[in-house]
Amino acid sequence: MQDFLIQAFIAFFVVIDPIGMAPLFVGLLNKADRAFQRRMAFRGVALATVILILFAFGGTALLRFLGIGLPAFRIAGGVLLFLLAVDMLFARPSGLRSTTEGEMEEAAHQEDVSVFPLAIPLIAGPGSMTTVVLLMGQAEGNPPMTIGVIAILISVLALTLISLLLATRLTAVLGVTGSNVISRVLGIVLAALAVQFALDGLRTSSLFVGG
Repeated sequence: MQDFLIQAFIAFFVVIDPIGMAPLFVGLLNKADRAFQRRMAFRGVALATVILILFAFGGTALLRFLGIGLPAFRIAGGVLLFLLAVDMLFARPSGLRSTTEGEMEEAAHQEDVSVFPLAIPLIAGPGSMTTVVLLMGQAEGNPPMTIGVIAILISVLALTLISLLLATRLTAVLGVTGSNVISRVLGIVLAALAVQFALDGLRTSSLFVGG
């Protein structure tokens, strides 16, 4: 169980990327005062938390309703997270975790950025939604592991909130190069986790039952 919880923490930390969120947050609200930035940080993280927890408990049921088995979702999720890892390794913006140029322009004309693009897709994006469903699927039937996944998710979101509140200082200390270096290191870890998710899906797939 300890190994699973460590894996869960690494997966959430890499996909949500609290440190990498800081420069994006500064870019969105570089002209706003600190009080407004704090309000957007708290509201954005709170909304993302609600979305991810709802997805954690309802994601598996949704898959069943759609007739999608967990093994298939593990394989698809592994591929999705691997694509995200490739983008992180090359330090380029990803539509899986960031906004497009058009979305950034739209956000620049909005006063409230807590819902879009902060909560969705920067924090609660396709990558984090996929990860929470995969981990909750692995923990299914084991209450301590399920509670552990939720607790770890909340702890990583708390770290994200701290990163947003200290975004200006973190950006000044790390700079663009420092943020990219951290992103590349985390990308390697995420690539390995993505492959493991896909292998787990293949291993449990009914296509491989009976050899």
